[in-house]
Amino acid sequence: MAFFHGFVIVWLSLTAIPFGCLGSYDYEKISSVQKQKALFVFGDSFFDPGNNNYINTTTQFQANWWPYGESFFNPPSGRFSDGRLIPDFIAEFAELPLIPSYFAICKDQFVHGVNFASGGAGCLTESYRGFVIDLKTQLKYFKKVVKDLKKKFGEKKSERLLSNAVYMFSAGTNDYSNFNATYPKEEYAKMVIGNLTYVLKGIYKEGGRKFAFLNLAPLGCAPSSRALNFQQGNKSGNCIEEMNTLAKIHNSALPKMLKHLEQQLPGFKYSLFDFFKVATERIDNPSKYGFKTSKIACCGTGPFRGINSCGGKRQVKEYELCNNVKDYIFFDSGHLTEVAYQQVAELMWNGTMDVTEPYNLNSFFNLPA
Repeated sequence: MAFFHGFVIVWLSLTAIPFGCLGSYDYEKISSVQKQKALFVFGDSFFDPGNNNYINTTTQFQANWWPYGESFFNPPSGRFSDGRLIPDFIAEFAELPLIPSYFAICKDQFVHGVNFASGGAGCLTESYRGFVIDLKTQLKYFKKVVKDLKKKFGEKKSERLLSNAVYMFSAGTNDYSNFNATYPKEEYAKMVIGNLTYVLKGIYKEGGRKFAFLNLAPLGCAPSSRALNFQQGNKSGNCIEEMNTLAKIHNSALPKMLKHLEQQLPGFKYSLFDFFKVATERIDNPSKYGFKTSKIACCGTGPFRGINSCGGKRQVKEYELCNNVKDYIFFDSGHLTEVAYQQVAELMWNGTMDVTEPYNLNSFFNLPA
């Protein structure tokens, strides 16, 4: 999960509900589908709209119960927050409907895009293997959608839609929260970036050209990390700097990889958002951005409410819930509140070069492929 430390849990095989139908089409829009905006979403629990509701996993990797969704979704959708996530706001800003989860496109249109993200997913297949939809499997599902698009709309119209679409990623957090210390940090980051590169090239091969990324947030400053630090004897509950160092190594390698792909692949364009900087500013100065606290989660238990128990459906059943979620940056032990996600999304959409480069998403959506 995003900002999330792993648990020792029983192995289960991952068996998804079969991808059997691809939903209703708005045939009036087919003629203009090649001009239409679309958003395809990949990644982890920062972006998961409820895909993990449909797979054989444990409640450690799900969030489809109250109080999740309390600020916007009734019943809860499976999003790891009290309300909407970054892709929901980006879709709104782009004048798109909510982008449906991959397993919900039987009942929703998907010419506007599909969300493949899965809570707990990493770039490495080994990250929470058997419990989540890893990034390479998300690519496989995307290829199925592309195949169906071409069947329904024809080769040329589909190619135009796919080249105009934006492909948005939140990936890597879970690889580092499961860091394998037998590898040097830089070598491990190279493996993570290598798997991400493979997926990007796979989407590019299918016609994708415009890719949007968040770099990693300060992983060591989530309530889960502070709680772990507290339990290990650091009673101040400071950030775990080793986790932040891993994030910084990844964040240094990511733009180098993207610039390389830009040079290597004709038409490849990217937008990179500095999530580390934006999150750190809010964690260090919460009141400046309208929050009352940045260390304690709204929902959970233990030190800093950093134990992942929100809603009482996971291993630990006890939990507390704050009175006013808008006062908090973190909703649970590792995920942000809707208000915090909205601030991030607004900066991704309209931000200046100090937080998003070389394009913000407003200009990126309108950029010719």
